[in-house]
Amino acid sequence: MSLTLRVLAPDKNVFDGSADEVILPSTTGQLGVLPGHISLLTAIDVGVLRVRADGGWNSIALMGGFAEVDSNEVTVLVNNAELGSAIDRGAAETEFQKASSAVANMEGQPASPEKVKAQQLLNEARARMQASKTSD
Repeated sequence: MSLTLRVLAPDKNVFDGSADEVILPSTTGQLGVLPGHISLLTAIDVGVLRVRADGGWNSIALMGGFAEVDSNEVTVLVNNAELGSAIDRGAAETEFQKASSAVANMEGQPASPEKVKAQQLLNEARARMQASKTSD
């Protein structure tokens, strides 16, 4: 028995296929889903979704959204997503370094919309970098 996984962004169908196991980056921590999992609805954080299929693991960078598990079907609706295998590893690492520097430069400053935006960009860059490294 396997799961059916669908990852949908507003402008594209990122993934649609079967999986033996799915690990979701929920807002309350990592959530593993195996066949026969109880039905649930959860918020998805910026992070990396991991998919085990055909004995190997693949990754998808997610930019927040929701996931529903029901009857061995996992549907993930996100703001944006990208297959780890489609991410340029060097560009993702450079983007992460830039975002890290921007957040470090704002350390000690009072909370501001710019500081929140910089932290969000750092989280997204981290997810892209991690997904690019785990899709081999």
